[in-house]
Amino acid sequence: MTGPRKVVIIGYGMAGARLADEIRRRDRDAERVELTVLGEEPHRAYNRVLLSSVLAGSLRTDAVTLHRADWAAGHSVDLRLDTSVHRIDRERREVLLDGGEAVGYDALVLATGSRPLIPPTDGLLAEDGTPAPGVLTFRTLDDCERILAGLRPGAPVAVLGGGLLGLEAARGLAGRGSRVTVVHPVGHLMERQLDPAGGGVLARRLGELGIEFKLNTKAMRYLPGDGLKLDDGGHVPAELVVVSAGVRPETALASTAGIDVDGGIVVDTALRTSDSRVHAIGDCARFPGTPAGLVQPAWEQAAVLADLLTGTDVSARYRGTPVVTRLKARDVDVASLGEVHTAADDPEAEVLCLTDPTRGHYVKLVIRDERVAGAIVLGAPDAAASVTQFYDRGMPVPADRLALLLGRSLPMASASASPADLPASAVICRCNSVSKGQLVNAWLQGARGVSGLAEATRASTGCGGCRDVVDGLASWLVNTA
Repeated sequence: MTGPRKVVIIGYGMAGARLADEIRRRDRDAERVELTVLGEEPHRAYNRVLLSSVLAGSLRTDAVTLHRADWAAGHSVDLRLDTSVHRIDRERREVLLDGGEAVGYDALVLATGSRPLIPPTDGLLAEDGTPAPGVLTFRTLDDCERILAGLRPGAPVAVLGGGLLGLEAARGLAGRGSRVTVVHPVGHLMERQLDPAGGGVLARRLGELGIEFKLNTKAMRYLPGDGLKLDDGGHVPAELVVVSAGVRPETALASTAGIDVDGGIVVDTALRTSDSRVHAIGDCARFPGTPAGLVQPAWEQAAVLADLLTGTDVSARYRGTPVVTRLKARDVDVASLGEVHTAADDPEAEVLCLTDPTRGHYVKLVIRDERVAGAIVLGAPDAAASVTQFYDRGMPVPADRLALLLGRSLPMASASASPADLPASAVICRCNSVSKGQLVNAWLQGARGVSGLAEATRASTGCGGCRDVVDGLASWLVNTA
C-alpha cells in the first residue's frame, strides 16, 4: 500500500482537536497522515475548561475557541461538524455515520469525551429522559448559552454538586447577580481534592462572595418553578437548577463495537484499545492512575499518540500524568496535587499546615523523602506556584519549610512575581510545559500580546490559570524592548 495512512478521530473536543494539532505539527504537508475529524457539536473546538469564565461574563464565546474558521482547510483536515457516528465496523475498518455514509480508516481514535451525570432525584428528568424544564447541565458551550438565557438577576438558582465544576458554575452565576445555593451530598467541598479543613476554608470564602451551601445533604425532589426538597426536610428555592454532579465516560461506540470497557475505554501505554487499530484518549479513556475530566492528561496523551501515528517516535509511550487540579473562579485561587488526605500523624510523612480562615488562606504540604508528595493551597498563589514546581521537578524541598509554605523558596511563575525575577527555565504554563525562555523566544520572533504568544507557544490555552502571568510577561517585554 502507498500513500498516507487514513486516520479518523471521533470527537472534536479538547482531546480530539489537540491530537489533530499534534499530528499536523509533525506532518505539516499531510504526507504521512490523511486526517478526518468528526465532531458531534456544531461549534468549532473550544476550551471547555474556560466555560466557567464564559458563564461569569469575563470571557466571550469566541475567546475560548481553539481553532480559527479556516483551520481545517489550512491544515489539510477533513473536518465535519454536527456529525454523529452510528457505529464502528471493525471488520471493514469503517466508521458509519448517522446519514449512512461510511468513512474508512487505517487507524481510529476515540476522543468521545464524557457526558454529565444526573443524580437520581425525582423530577430532574422528563419522561423522555431529557432534563426537565428549568434543569440544565453544565458541560458544553450550548449549556452555557441555555443557562445564561434562563437567568434573571436576583432570582434563586440551585447548583447540584460541590465539586470543581459545580463551584466554578456557582461562582460565575453569583457574579451575574444570581442568589446561588450549592447542594452537596458530602460534608465538605471538593472532597476529592481537599481535606475537610481546606473544604471548610473554601466554603467560608465562597460564602463571603454570596454563595450559600447545603452540605451533607441530598436533593430528593425537584418541583419546577419552586425548587428542591432535601432529605433533611429542608427546601432550596430555585427558578433554575444547574446540575454539575460529575461525568461519565462516553463509551457507547466502543462497547457496541466489542472493544474492552471498564469504567472507560481501556488503553495501554501506546493508547491502544483491545483492538490495536483503535486508540482512545481524553475523558473516554481509562489508564491506571490517571483521573478523567482534566486537560493535562489528554494533551500529554495526544502528543504521544501523534508521535506514534505519524511515525515520528515509535518508542513514545504514555506513562500517566501527575495532575495538579486548580479551581478557576474569580477571587478564589485553589490548587491541589498528589496526596491531599494524608493525616498529620502519618509516621512516614511530614505534614505541615498553615490555616488562616479569616483571610481565606489554607496551605497543607505533604513531604515524603524530602520531596513534595501532595499539597493543598488555597488563597496563596505564590505558594501554589513554588510548591507545584517542586512537585513537577521532583526536587528536594528546602530546609526552611515555612518559606515553602509562604511561596518564598524559589523564583516562581505567579501573577505577583516580577517577570524580570523569573529564570528562563521557570514554567509559566504548566498545561503546555511552556517556560519563560520559550515565551521570550516567541516574542523575539514576532509574537505580540497574549494572543500572539498563545498562538506561538500555546501558553494560556489550557486551564487559563497562567493568563495573567503571560499578560504581565508580554507587558514586561514591551517595556524592556
